[in-house]
Amino acid sequence: MERLTIDRHQQLAQFLRSRRERILPEQLGIPQGGRRRTPGLRRSEVAMLAGMSVEWYTYLEQGRKIQVSAEVLESLARVLQLDKDERKHMFFLAHRQHPLEERQQAALMVPGLQHFLDQMEAAPSYIIDERMNVVAWNAAFRAAYGDYQLINERERNLVWVTFTSPTFRKLKGEHWEQAAWSCLAQFRAGYGRSTEDLWWSEQIKELSGISEEFNEMWKRQEVLYAPEGHKVIFHPIEGKMVFEYLAFRMDVSPELQIIINTPVKGTETDEKIRRLVAKG
Repeated sequence: MERLTIDRHQQLAQFLRSRRERILPEQLGIPQGGRRRTPGLRRSEVAMLAGMSVEWYTYLEQGRKIQVSAEVLESLARVLQLDKDERKHMFFLAHRQHPLEERQQAALMVPGLQHFLDQMEAAPSYIIDERMNVVAWNAAFRAAYGDYQLINERERNLVWVTFTSPTFRKLKGEHWEQAAWSCLAQFRAGYGRSTEDLWWSEQIKELSGISEEFNEMWKRQEVLYAPEGHKVIFHPIEGKMVFEYLAFRMDVSPELQIIINTPVKGTETDEKIRRLVAKG
């Protein structure tokens, strides 16, 4: 079984390898030539196109603890056709940041944020920290997703709920897999920023022992920083509800991410949420 809790150099090695293997030579104008032993590009081809030595690139894919410049990383991002989230993830893995300080959840909350959430009466909204712990929510969120106050703080985590809660799986229905992918891709992005924080390794190890689906998805090396789009849930009382969601951070507290789910017009979601909130 794949070793799940690895240092950032090995993470970078696996990530680069997975991205190299998905690029077809013809995408970059390279003739196929003879038979290839590996999928995608060869290491030598990546190195040539990125303007670096084969030896140096090989060191990166071997997980060696070497320093690499931002210019080289930019070249690799171009050659490997990384999107903005993948590029950001690669930079965090290559250029270590200090782990986040341990803080009480209450200390993370900026005065006024709860009031901000409460003003969105028909938009289930919540706040998560860097570890994807849910630290605040409004009445609409509680009506749609259940009361997180009833979940112990240790398990009040989006990844934990997604992969261990039968209630959440039923709520997402046929859309569970997409929701799980998005959630875990955000989690990996956070892990890339904080690999020296032992909490992440412990969480990954525990979830890997509980969920085979977590194991399988974790190996995909997917990353996502600012999710947006549509979200569907199947509420046990009101049935299908459709939201347009947006996630953003604020300069005053970049550790926190606010997620707002706005009811999609024409789906009766707004009316359904208001009825649920009114019932308490």
